[in-house]
Amino acid sequence: MLFSSTKLPKGQATELFPLRWIVEGLCWRLHICNTVTPMSIRIPTRQGFRLISGLVISFRVFIIATPVFGQMSEADFAACTARLKQEAQTAGISADVSNDVLDNVQWVERVIELDRKQPEFTTTFSDYYKKRVTPTRVMKGRELLKEHAELLHSISDRYGVPPQYLVSFWGLETNFGSYLGKMAITDSLTTLACDERRSKFFTAELISAMRIIEAGDAGRESMIGSWAGAMGHVQFMPSAFLRYAVDGDGDGRRDLWGSIPDALASAGNFLAMLGWQPGLRWGREVLLPAGFDYSQATRDIKKPLRVWSQAGVTDAFGTRLPDIDLPGSILVPGGAQGPAFVVYDNFDVIMRWNRSEFYALSVGRLADRIAGAGSLTRPPPADGLRLSRQTVMTLQVHLNQLGYDSGTPDGILGAGTRRALREFQRDHNLVADGYPSEQIIAAVAASASGEKNSRSENN
Repeated sequence: MLFSSTKLPKGQATELFPLRWIVEGLCWRLHICNTVTPMSIRIPTRQGFRLISGLVISFRVFIIATPVFGQMSEADFAACTARLKQEAQTAGISADVSNDVLDNVQWVERVIELDRKQPEFTTTFSDYYKKRVTPTRVMKGRELLKEHAELLHSISDRYGVPPQYLVSFWGLETNFGSYLGKMAITDSLTTLACDERRSKFFTAELISAMRIIEAGDAGRESMIGSWAGAMGHVQFMPSAFLRYAVDGDGDGRRDLWGSIPDALASAGNFLAMLGWQPGLRWGREVLLPAGFDYSQATRDIKKPLRVWSQAGVTDAFGTRLPDIDLPGSILVPGGAQGPAFVVYDNFDVIMRWNRSEFYALSVGRLADRIAGAGSLTRPPPADGLRLSRQTVMTLQVHLNQLGYDSGTPDGILGAGTRRALREFQRDHNLVADGYPSEQIIAAVAASASGEKNSRSENN
């Protein structure tokens, strides 16, 4: 049989899907498969793998491979660094710099572990927001806004980005410089460049790091940051450093680790280059009228503010929105029971810094709070459902089965999955907010099961 019915805990739907999806889900989570067929798994021919047995999946025992993350022989690493030296010198890096960097790097197994690691559960907007826009962070942001007022206003005058936004990014990226990371950037980037998964990308970043060293902006040993290569107070990747970092204190160097003026001016320059519109806020919290069509709550739909106002949308205090043609989108990140926002073009700019809507909303709201605004009038629901990635993958399979395109099932609750979910909700006369509550997940599963049974009967 190619189908299995698995009883889930109370509140979740009975799952009915092909064996292939079960195996692919495990492969995705364990990072062990190149391809999957209904009855076989092809295992990568890399070092560091060993076989284990006894993994039980409801009705069948599989023998699968699990990787021992991060293993690479000394000879293979030496061959990789030799190749990287050649690529760096071909790209114009001097032999002195490339040799100094690559003769002193080491393979870091922990970097590969972190690169492969995937969280077991999705993060709700409530959890994300409450961990980032905290009273402590708001208070500290307000203190720093005053402490660096002269610097921040000079940066704002030059790049058009208001001071509170610069402080907000600083707070979200490194908690105002309190944690800059502890990994040697050249070690991390070399390790990732020698790993086949994203070798091309990280080889380019490693060469960019060498250009920073060659320019005299930082020394190899002082380049400390995240496991993925992000650096300094505002966590620039080396390529972003080369394009956007500026000398904010006039000492002739771009120092994103030790110079707050350099770091904040670089953030301002980055946002300006991404398209920041001076004089325009990111968005605001709004109240939606009874009967609002939640299928309209998506970044895919932009309408003039006056149109939203005519539809009954007000600000957070019930006051009519400005009657202007400023385009905006409505977002409900926590579903119909949570806060609603209207977001403008500068919200899209924030998302070019980080492609997460949750991140962009947190930056905007933290900036507002630092500037003196109060808490959300409608806080995120405290009982938001944390979904396992397998549950999300099953939801995606079911939506696809019903003809709602959520993309390739990957266990990530992204824009495509929410769009497909909104379409399902709309077609079933449900609140089309794209929010995967237990009830909605059960409804999708039941529809998918009914669709499958109907096809079986017709056959």
